[in-house]
Amino acid sequence: MSKNQTDTASPEQMSFEQALKELETIVRKLESGSGDLESSINDYVRGTQLKEYCQNKLADARLRVES
Repeated sequence: MSKNQTDTASPEQMSFEQALKELETIVRKLESGSGDLESSINDYVRGTQLKEYCQNKLADARLRVES
């Protein structure tokens, strides 16, 4: 999946690793303050979606291991 496809893909269409990598990139960008307000808001929203997806995947994995 190319970078542009990853940036616009629904988290459910991504692997856990792809989602986590994009989330890490967003966090670094937001921490650096390098974007304008609108892109920072969009990044925050996208990061929130990715964080929720990753948390759900980890919770599912934990349930499978504990079962």
